Amino acid sequence: MLIFNQSNFMTFTLMGVPGLEGQHLWLSLSFSSMFLAILIGNGVILFLVATEATLHTPMYLLLALLMVADLVSTLALVPKILCIFWFKDQDIAANACFTQMFFIHGASVVRSALLVAMAFDRYVAVCKPLHYNTILSHSLVGRLALGALAKGIILILPMPLLLQRLTFCRTIISHTYCEHMSVVKLACSHTRPNRIYGLFVILLVVGLDLALIGFSYALILQAVVRLKSQDAICKALNTCSAHFFVIVASYGPALFSSLTHRIGNNIPSHAHILLANLYLLLPSMLNPIIYGIKMKEIRDKVARCLGRGTA
Repeated sequence: MLIFNQSNFMTFTLMGVPGLEGQHLWLSLSFSSMFLAILIGNGVILFLVATEATLHTPMYLLLALLMVADLVSTLALVPKILCIFWFKDQDIAANACFTQMFFIHGASVVRSALLVAMAFDRYVAVCKPLHYNTILSHSLVGRLALGALAKGIILILPMPLLLQRLTFCRTIISHTYCEHMSVVKLACSHTRPNRIYGLFVILLVVGLDLALIGFSYALILQAVVRLKSQDAICKALNTCSAHFFVIVASYGPALFSSLTHRIGNNIPSHAHILLANLYLLLPSMLNPIIYGIKMKEIRDKVARCLGRGTA
């Protein structure tokens, strides 16, 4: 058995989507289309928030940060996938693999933390509207952003560091990217710390963040129920609708993918791999669409820019 002691000088091989090698070219059309949609959609939102002074509010600043996290994750993921599909460029150096892992998983943690911050923003907007500008100051938004960034770095950085101590017997990764557990499974040394830490991160990020978001929405729902006016109820619900749909788009595919891993014994491996890519890319593609449809300010700015461009 070939054993690789120096992981830093190794080269891994990404298989893409094993079992669908003959469909890689067709799959590349879907991935490249999603890639363009993500770049354009997120880029438009970022441009509007950066250039329109009326959008320099806590909600839109947090939205802009969410778009940045989505772009980081997408840029770390899709270019290598397209290289695999188009040019059969499947090799990736160990350091590059660990770096990709850090940015993909780190951006996911930052995205989740920002969704918690946005849930808090919606709670203040509905439950304490008169104190919104006082509570959600720009300095607080900055601290929330730094907290989200710190959470992503602190939680994910140990993953590649722990991987570097392992001895690897295999170098073929049956995936489209350097997903943490897919790399851990290649090791022939003791991997229990890596597995325990990976589970700890999942429980802390998905479990705690979803609990905090759920708690915020429970308080929001409690406040909405107390409202007497039907118009006030509709307005309050509409205030949260965009964020709620983003929550569903972000956590829904991830939870579905996790569920299929545990109970979908008859589901082929390529379906799991495609789902893993989907829960990374789908939120990044849908977020600009959801906010573009639900938020009147963004619709108006886009319409005005388009009108100016055709004039």
